Amino acid sequence: MSPLRSNPPLRTAVVGAGGIARTSHLPALRTLASEGKAEVVAVVDVVEAAARTLASEESVPYASADLGAMLADVRPDLVVLCTPPAVHREQTVAALEAGAWVWCEKPPCPSLADYDAILAAEKGGGRDPYASIVFQHRFGSGARHIGALLADGAFGRPLVAHCQTTWYRDRAYYAVPWRGRWATEGGGPAMGHGIHQTDLLLDLMGPWTEVHGMAARLVHDVETEDVSTAQVRFTSGAVATLVNSVLSPDEVSRVRIDCELATIELTHLYGYRDADWRITPAPGVAAETSAAWLDFGEEIPSSHLAQLRVLVDDIAQGRRHATSGEGGRRTLEFITALYRSAFTGCTVRPGDIGPGDPYYTALHGGAPDWAPAGAQEEDRA
Repeated sequence: MSPLRSNPPLRTAVVGAGGIARTSHLPALRTLASEGKAEVVAVVDVVEAAARTLASEESVPYASADLGAMLADVRPDLVVLCTPPAVHREQTVAALEAGAWVWCEKPPCPSLADYDAILAAEKGGGRDPYASIVFQHRFGSGARHIGALLADGAFGRPLVAHCQTTWYRDRAYYAVPWRGRWATEGGGPAMGHGIHQTDLLLDLMGPWTEVHGMAARLVHDVETEDVSTAQVRFTSGAVATLVNSVLSPDEVSRVRIDCELATIELTHLYGYRDADWRITPAPGVAAETSAAWLDFGEEIPSSHLAQLRVLVDDIAQGRRHATSGEGGRRTLEFITALYRSAFTGCTVRPGDIGPGDPYYTALHGGAPDWAPAGAQEEDRA
């Protein structure tokens, strides 16, 4: 029996009528609707007029400002959250309790405590839904191909990696009230911007063993950082650097991994195609070997659509999606560790942050305004 309470198409509700819903989620849902795999049956926004406008534009039959009422009235199979991070926990738990699967925009939620509350709301039975996060860079054909080659050892051991999200955001960007605040956005560029490249790096490199971070607020009049860096060690022994910034006029997103037999580099901005990946073989690697590495198969650009296709399939089969449960938590735990290290001066390892730790309930752990002195104190302690 299907885990859905209705036959396909997947009855989907979109919560949040802002830019990300319009530019990314709804186009993906339209494509799947044209294939008979999904239909948008409701739009919810705290501003009811915004919900009604978007519903009218998309010919959606139901619009409301009340999530609870929509869940009771419509009983969707899937709820897509395009809302600010501070409400993700409440909205995700409400959707799960109503029997709907959830696909939530990043950042997943402002703290590990919030994420664990979401995990606790998942019942985990054969027909019970799961909550997953938008980490679409894992689902392009480039990441799938390179990930498989790394896992098979085709490039030899990974040795050195670099992960870079250096973007530019001006004052107008931070005029939106919930941005740049710990309570509503969760964090700065490490959490809200670089999280996509960080998630991809972790997916390609595997488990990490320690992180040492730094963060600073250099330009913007906000609560959070506007730049961060980190040094990371992985279980494999490989080491990496991360840079996240919203201060960089020359914008780029980059992941580079130097292995024994090749350097793999991805350079793009907000999404990639296969041509954005470059593989440079080490001297002595046979030409036929390096040529085979370039066979990516059918191209699937990284996108919301690429991930949504997999999610819809997983829902139909009652499977846990790759970015749900521990598959989403590992990225949030890593970012939490980066902040804890930045604000305490201490190296942080997996499992260090749990109930009772101030960083478990808030990424800043109560540290700024604006931090290094306190960090040095705790490091000496």
